[in-house]
Amino acid sequence: MARVRSERDRFVGFVVDTVENWPSEHRLLGDAHFVDNHTLQVGETLVRAKRIVIATGSRPAIPAGWREALGNRLIVNDNVFDWTDLPRSLAVVGSGVVGLELAQALHRLGVRVRLYGRSDRLGPLTDPVLQSLAAQTFERTLPTTLSFRQFETRRDGNEVLVRVTDRDGHVSEERFDALLVAIGRQANVDTLGLAHTTFALDSFGVPIHNRHSGQVADHPVFIAGDANHDRPLLHEAADEGRIAGDNAGRFPDVRIRPRRAPLAVVFSDPQMALAGSSHAELKAAGVHFETGRVSFEDQGPQPCDGPQPGAPCTCMAKWEPGASLGAEMIGPAAEHLGHLLAWSAQRGDTVQTMLDSPFYHPVVEEGLRTALRQLQHSLNLGPVALEHCLDCGHAAR
Repeated sequence: MARVRSERDRFVGFVVDTVENWPSEHRLLGDAHFVDNHTLQVGETLVRAKRIVIATGSRPAIPAGWREALGNRLIVNDNVFDWTDLPRSLAVVGSGVVGLELAQALHRLGVRVRLYGRSDRLGPLTDPVLQSLAAQTFERTLPTTLSFRQFETRRDGNEVLVRVTDRDGHVSEERFDALLVAIGRQANVDTLGLAHTTFALDSFGVPIHNRHSGQVADHPVFIAGDANHDRPLLHEAADEGRIAGDNAGRFPDVRIRPRRAPLAVVFSDPQMALAGSSHAELKAAGVHFETGRVSFEDQGPQPCDGPQPGAPCTCMAKWEPGASLGAEMIGPAAEHLGHLLAWSAQRGDTVQTMLDSPFYHPVVEEGLRTALRQLQHSLNLGPVALEHCLDCGHAAR
C-alpha cells in the first residue's frame, strides 16, 4: 500500500506542480459558479469571460442515503489509495470496470470480497457470447452476486450488513468491514449554477455540446473531460481538453476535430478490451456486419503461462468491402491486441489488409489471425478473392 500511495502521489504531483508553477496572475483558486452565460463568481471575485472551458471532472456516484447510513464504512475507489493496510472483508457494489478490477485485486491479496451487480454482466463487453463467457470466467474464482432484485445495506456497529434478494426471491445476508461503491461516476456540474444560464442540459444535467468541437450550442463555452459525461477515460479527456482549449482560443473560428477510434481496456485477469464500435453500438445503428471468433484454449504453442480461458476475441466487419469496424475480447494480452484493432478500425482497414500484415510465431496475435480468417470466410471473400486493379486501384472480386 505504501507503493500504491507513492505511485499515486507521483502521478498526481506532475499535474499539481504544473498548475502551481503558473504565474499567479493566471490562477484564481476557489469554487466557481455561473452568474449568467458569461460571468463566473469565484469566491468574492466576479469574472467576466469571453470564452469559458468547463473541465471540472467527475466523482463516484453514491446512491441517496447510503453515506448517511454507513458513514465512514462506505468508501469509493479514491479511498483505496489512502489505505495503509487492507481490510479483512469488503463488499463491492458495481460490476463494471472499476468494481471488477478492485474486487479481483483485493480478493487475490487475501481480502474476503463479494462483488454485487444489478445485471448479469461483469465488465463492459456487449457481445452476448462474450458477456456470458466473462461471467462464467470470473465467477469461477471471484465470489459474486449478480442480477439481484433488491439490495439493502445498513451499518451494524463497526460492520456493514448487506441483505440481497435475488431474482427468484431468495434472501441472503453477509457482513463486511466496509462497502465500496463503484456504480459509475457523476459529472461535477451540479454545483456550477447552470440554472443561471440558458444552456440546454441533458438528462444528467450536463450542457448539451458537440463532442467534435466541445462547444455548447453556439455559445463561447466549451466542455471537456469527465465533466461532459461522454467517455470517462484519460486519453479521451486529454483529446477533449486539446479540442476544447483550441476552439476556445480561436473562437468564433470553431473547428470540428476528428475523434480517435474508441478504445477501452479492463485490467482484470483475464483482461478485456473493446476497440472501435461495440457489438451493441452496431446493433443499435442497424449496421449489417459479420463476426469472427477465436478461442485460445486450444491454440498451438502458448506464449503465455498455460492455457488461456474461453473465446477471447470477437472481430466485426461491414459486409462490403470488409472494413474493420471493431472488436471485443476477453483473454491474454487484450490491452495490446485492442490497440492493434483500434488502429485498424480508425484506418478503415479491410479484413484482407489486416490478414496481409505479418504475424510472428508463436505469439498471441496468431489467434487474432484465426479470428480474421473466420471473419473473412463469413464475408464470403476467401483468402485471395480480392485483388486490386492496377489501373484504378479499386477492389475487384
